[in-house]
Amino acid sequence: MRRRALAGAAVLLALAGCTSVTPAEPTAASARSALTGELTVFAAASLQGAFDQLAARLERENPGVTVRPVTYDGSATLATQLVGGAPADVFAAADRATMSAVTDADLAGEPVVLATNTLEIVVAPGNPQGIGSLADLAALAASGGNVVLCAAQVPCGSAARAVLDGAGLDLVPVSEEQSVTAVLTKVRSGDADAGLVYRTDVQAAGDTVDGIEFAEAASVVNEYPVVVLDGARHPEVAHAFVELVLSAEGRRVLTDAGFGTP
Repeated sequence: MRRRALAGAAVLLALAGCTSVTPAEPTAASARSALTGELTVFAAASLQGAFDQLAARLERENPGVTVRPVTYDGSATLATQLVGGAPADVFAAADRATMSAVTDADLAGEPVVLATNTLEIVVAPGNPQGIGSLADLAALAASGGNVVLCAAQVPCGSAARAVLDGAGLDLVPVSEEQSVTAVLTKVRSGDADAGLVYRTDVQAAGDTVDGIEFAEAASVVNEYPVVVLDGARHPEVAHAFVELVLSAEGRRVLTDAGFGTP
C-alpha cells in the first residue's frame, strides 16, 4: 500500500514539474474574426460576380461584419457619385483614368491594380450575323445592323474606341450605354445584334450569348484599380476587404471569372 501511495505521489510530482503551457498567440484568423462594422463598396459592373463571392466570404469569416449590397454601375457614374459626396468605403474602377477622378478629388490615396480585362464582340447564340472579326462588326454597323457600345466616358466605351481607332475602323453605334451590363443586356434581349463588352461579361452570361475574340483586343488592356476611400467609416473592415481581393483566394476568384492578372 505504501508503495502505491509513493508511486501516486511521484506521478503527481512529475505532473507538477511539467513545463507550463503558455497561451497561444492570436492567429490571423482570430484577428480577422474580431472585425466589426459595415462595409459599403462601389464597383465597376463587370466585377459583380467576383465581388459578390468575395463579399460573402468576408461576412462568413467575420460574423461582426455586414457588407451592404455592393453598388455596381459604370465606373464613370460611380466616380461622379463619389465626388458628389456619396458615402462609400471602397471603390473599384474598370480603368485608371476613372479612378483618377476620385483620387484627384483627394478622396483616396494610392490605388492598387487588382486585375485586367479585354474586350470581346458579343452576339446572339449561334452568331446569326456571322461576325468573325472587328472589321465584320464595323461592316455590320455600316450596313444598318444594330451595334451598341458603351458611352465614351465609360471605361468599356473608351476601350472600344481605342481598339477601333487602332484598327483604323469607323463604327457608329445605334446607342451608347452607361455600363457594360447595359450593352450585354441589349444583345441578350435581341434589342441589338452585337456589341463590344469585356470578356468576363461574355463568360458570366453563359450560353445566353456568344463571344467572338479578335486580335486587336490585345492592344487595349483595361487595368482595374481598387482603393480604400479616406472617408471609410470602418477603415479596418475596408482594408480587410481589399486585402481579400488582392489575396491568393481573391486572385483565384477573379481568374475563374475570366480576369487577367495585373
